[in-house]
Amino acid sequence: MKPTIHGTHFGTIAIEGETYPHDVVIRLDGRIEKRKKKLSKRVYGTSHLVSLDEARHMWDEGATLLVVGSGQYGALGLSPEASTFFEQSACQVEVAHTSDAIEVFNAAPEGVIGLFHVTC
Repeated sequence: MKPTIHGTHFGTIAIEGETYPHDVVIRLDGRIEKRKKKLSKRVYGTSHLVSLDEARHMWDEGATLLVVGSGQYGALGLSPEASTFFEQSACQVEVAHTSDAIEVFNAAPEGVIGLFHVTC
């Protein structure tokens, strides 16, 4: 079941009554996991660009929409390889500042996964 995201402040995100002090991935089944930033950092030297390995890790079979919260100031983006991966997986991608992405995620029907960057 898709969880409801209640809000974000710099460095945190509140989901279903719990506050997370780190980036999160929300799975198709509603599980909330800490983002595995190292999958991108080892490729690009930064976690502000989602690598193909990280994209493969966060994708769930059957997901039709990925909502990306790009951070409070929009610092996070998808690499061209990650974008192509989601396109080939028939998974639409919506990228917006985290506060705006929360609204998109909450309004989305089932079939949505999410990546939310909580700092810059």
